[in-house]
Parts: sequence; structure tokens; C-alpha cells
Amino acid sequence: MKVVITSGKRKTAIARAVAREGVGRVRVNKIPIEIFPMEWPRKIMLEPLKIAGDLAKRVDIEVKVSGGGLMGQAEAARTAIARALIEFFRDDELKKTFLEYDRTLLVNDVRRKIPKLQGGRGARKRRQTSYR
Repeated sequence: MKVVITSGKRKTAIARAVAREGVGRVRVNKIPIEIFPMEWPRKIMLEPLKIAGDLAKRVDIEVKVSGGGLMGQAEAARTAIARALIEFFRDDELKKTFLEYDRTLLVNDVRRKIPKLQGGRGARKRRQTSYR
């Protein structure tokens, strides 16, 4: 039986996807993706499956996500699912389609927040100074 393990990252969220031959079941943290509680993250995670079409119905994917927030986890899972589909089927046409749709399906988003600095309340805000 063919098994493929991939990962995806976004901010501090890390997702690990395991793809096996199957009937198209996708689970995120042991919850079927079709009944995932929040609608917007569910739509984000379903994007690679909709683009893959019939190929996605030939593979079962189990995703485990940890760290970060809700949207970071959704985008990390999306990347892991897309990478699992590419690696499982070794399909250059599918990879090209993913890259044309959105590069972050296959490439981790490396943006991070800027740390808070001295002299202010955050990364950018500073206390006002008076020159009198």
C-alpha cells in the first residue's frame, strides 16, 4: 500500500498530512472535513481537493494540525493536502494547475510578525516626543 507523508506551515501552525489509497475521505484532527465546524477555514482547506477533481476521490488524507490560530492552521492544512496530492500521484499537470491558481498551495508562506521594540507599545507604534 502506497503511503505519502507531507507537511505545511503558516505562521506558527504546522500541519502533517498522510495520504493513502482510498475513497476520498479527508480528516482534519480526526474530524471529517465536510463537517468541520467553521465555514471559512473549511472552504480554504477544500480548495486543493476541488482543483484536483476526480484524483482526490482516489486517496484518503489524514491531517494533523497544531500551533497557531484558526486561519493559520487552515492554510497550513491546505498546503499539506496539496503537497500530498502532488506527491501521491506524481502529476506535473496537477502541480502546474496548483501553481497557476495560488503559489501558497505548494510553497509555505514565510511571513512572520515583527517583534515589539523598545520605546513603544508594539512593532511600529512609538511614544510621541516633544522638542520644546
